[in-house]
Amino acid sequence: MRAGDFAARGRRWRGCYAVFYLAFLYVPVLFLPLFSFNDSIYVAFPLKGFTLQWYQSLLDNSQMHDALFNSLKVAAAASTISTTLAVFAAKSFTRYSYRGQRLTIGMVMLPMVMPEIIVGIALLVLLNWLGIALGLPTVTVGHVLFCLPFAVAVLMSRLEGFDKSYEEASFDLGENSWMTFWRITFPLILPGIVASLLLTFTISFDEFILAFFLTSTETTLPVFIWSQLRFPAKLPGVLALGALILFTSCLMVVLAEWIRRRGALPDKQVPLT
Repeated sequence: MRAGDFAARGRRWRGCYAVFYLAFLYVPVLFLPLFSFNDSIYVAFPLKGFTLQWYQSLLDNSQMHDALFNSLKVAAAASTISTTLAVFAAKSFTRYSYRGQRLTIGMVMLPMVMPEIIVGIALLVLLNWLGIALGLPTVTVGHVLFCLPFAVAVLMSRLEGFDKSYEEASFDLGENSWMTFWRITFPLILPGIVASLLLTFTISFDEFILAFFLTSTETTLPVFIWSQLRFPAKLPGVLALGALILFTSCLMVVLAEWIRRRGALPDKQVPLT
């Protein structure tokens, strides 16, 4: 068999594997919006009929509105704080070399691979020991800790392809470090910053485990959804809400990746005046 035949067969096998992998991940998820239009409180086939009443019921649920507003506040704060911290961390990791740099990067990335339940319990024990009351601020702190590695990873990929000659030219023209950052570095890494904001906002908005451990009476939307699952009659409304969250999350992740890829294109000439 010729080498070209082996290559063609390899491409077919890789294509089949990719299709199977994606189907295994996402086909079960597609049942969520499917049953959200089902005219029955039972999640079972055959479908009883098409209805929009479960989406209509979301408009009249004040508890859901409060939980949604709480999640938006926490996600906005967590994404802003984590991205701001990640800008300076990523710049330090990509611009300078120092002893213990790899260890520092590993410690920053550690929450990405640690089980969330362990992080949630550890934060809960620490906050109780410090006497800090649980609420949305503690949830925000937990989400910042969890989102920071993702923000650093996005911004490091952007800064690693950054042409340092722009900053050097700015210094040669008499600008200080702060003005060089705002006039040269910040505009060039702005696509990465926007991508980081969108990604961390989505991660924080959808996060459940840390919010479950660190919240009190002010629940976030994922915790509210979990509380509704105990009542079978409310399950269709949860499916409708989940379908909306699924669509919005996918849209934001795709948008963040599109912005990140556009920002990774070769830089154009940047005027220094």
